[in-house]
Order: sequence, then C-alpha cells, then structure tokens
Amino acid sequence: MQTTWLEYVKLIHQASPEISFEEVDTSVTFLGHKFSAPLLIDSMTGGADQAKEINRRLAESASSLGIGMGVGSQRSAIVNPELSETFSIVRDTSPDMFVMANIGGAQLAMGMTVDDVKKVIDMVKANALAVHLNPLQELIQPEGDTNFKGVLSKIGEIVKAVQVPVIVKEVGAGISREMAIELQMAGVAAINVAGVGGTSWAVVEGIRAKKAGNKDKSDLSETFAEWGIPTAASVLEVRSVSTIPVIASGGIRNGLDVARAISIGADMSAMALPVMKAVLKGGSEGAKRLLSKTILEYRSALFLTGSRNTNELKKKRKILLGPLNEWARSVGIL
Repeated sequence: MQTTWLEYVKLIHQASPEISFEEVDTSVTFLGHKFSAPLLIDSMTGGADQAKEINRRLAESASSLGIGMGVGSQRSAIVNPELSETFSIVRDTSPDMFVMANIGGAQLAMGMTVDDVKKVIDMVKANALAVHLNPLQELIQPEGDTNFKGVLSKIGEIVKAVQVPVIVKEVGAGISREMAIELQMAGVAAINVAGVGGTSWAVVEGIRAKKAGNKDKSDLSETFAEWGIPTAASVLEVRSVSTIPVIASGGIRNGLDVARAISIGADMSAMALPVMKAVLKGGSEGAKRLLSKTILEYRSALFLTGSRNTNELKKKRKILLGPLNEWARSVGIL
C-alpha cells in the first residue's frame, strides 16, 4: 500500500536543544488569520443526514483550539437549499473561526456559475474558498463528472470575482509542479496538495462501483488504487516552483507528520480521516483530544529540533531518504 513518504523525512535530533519547552510557540499566520498551530480540519462533510451534527462537533473542537476547518462539497446545497444548514451550522457554532467553503472543479466546468460560488461562500460566511480537483475520483465514480476542460480558466475567473482567498486542493492524488505553476498563474492564494497516503478515493469509489454492478469501473479502481503523487513528494514539487502557501494533507496522522511536512516546505497541514473517526467515537471532546495530542506532538518536534517556532523549523537541517530522495533528485529539487 502506498504511503505518504513522510517517513522518509528525517528531522535531526538535538541532544541539547538550548531552548525551554515553555518558549516553543506553535502559532502561525495563514492567509491573514492567526492559528494556534499549523493545523486545519480538512474539508469532509455536509449535505447528508448526520452531517449537521458532525459539522457542529467538528466546529466546536476546532474553535476551542484556535484552528480552522473546511466543510464538504456544497454542491448538494445549491441543488437542494434545504441542505444548507448542514454546512452553515459550522459558522453558527463558531462565529470567529476560520472556515473554508468548498466546491468542485468538475462542477465549475459543468456550468456552476459565479453566483452559485458566491452562494456557497455566503452559506458559511467563509474566510476562504476551497476548489477541489478530483479527476481520479470522478473517473471511477459511477456517476462521476469527467469533463475538466476549462477548469483552470474558470478558477481564474472565480479568483477575480470573489472577495475571499481561493485555495485549490486535490482529494488524494497530489498536486504536481506543473499544476502548481498553472494554479499560481491563475491567482490562487494557496495550494493544498492532498497527496497519496491517506484515503484512496479510487478504492472507495471502486467499492461503490462493485456494489452497483459496474465491473469496468471496479476493475479500473484496482489498477489505479495507488495512482498519484505521495504527499511528501507533492509538497516538494509544489514548493519548488511556487511562492504561495502550501498545505500538506493526505495521510497526516500525527504532529510528527506535520513537522516533517513543514520541514520540507509546507506552511500548514490538514487532517481529515483521523478527526472524523475521533468525532464519531467521542464527539467534539474526542476530536478535541486528538487535535490537542497532534498539537502537542508538533510542539515536541519543534523542541527536539531546537526550534522555537515554525519558521525556525523550516531552516533546520533534515535528511531525505529512499524513494523521496530519488524523486527529489530526479526533478532537480536536490
């Protein structure tokens, strides 16, 4: 099974960090907003039966810790406005929290209008808009939209038309350096790599296709189950050509993963599946415990590398091993 390759990033232990753990500051500023740590709850849910309560609990946990979150694709609420409260509950719960609205690039190509986009932003009073790109998922999804022609130009149009920063994210297959160049040229404010190593939507959609009796899609899922760019490689790819903020996601499971991703060029990180499991098992308190643990782990990594803050960690020496080292060298990053 393909991993994030973050395990091939080795941070250098300092036997005498020459700092006090108490002075380690995990706070960062991202898109003009201050966060207690470089951590977000990534876009996950909305528009379904349990989504309103799940989003409320996620918002409670994120807000209490001074981090932000995104909501799932809001397409369903444009089609059926009655579902809008499954998303708006996030803002109702946390008036001051950083919130990302969410739409799909495929939907932009299929005719979603600027007015529709403004509606999804207003729905959650968003601080930023995430546009997700998921060609692999759409390809295998039995009812998927596979027309991505004109998506980049539409993203550029949206950037100019809305009043909040636009973040473009993958959903599990990573962002390449070529795509990063195109996205920065389109004017996006940040890139969320969402690389290989977390949830494989090719596998998820393949299961759905099998249940629906669609053997072609099911077989396609098996072939492309590990398709994409591992998260660590994607961070390196994007950072090598882009000056805008980079969010590392896709298989981020703990604070050490966050530190590793930051050390190779990310500015923020985002978690999805572990937080969803925590909130389903233990509600908002369960999610809060997981996120608090992650922040403590990140702070510990800063301390053990002799870093007082995130900016200092970025300057510390690290070693890239194995296939990540080979990838970096093959594209001229090392």
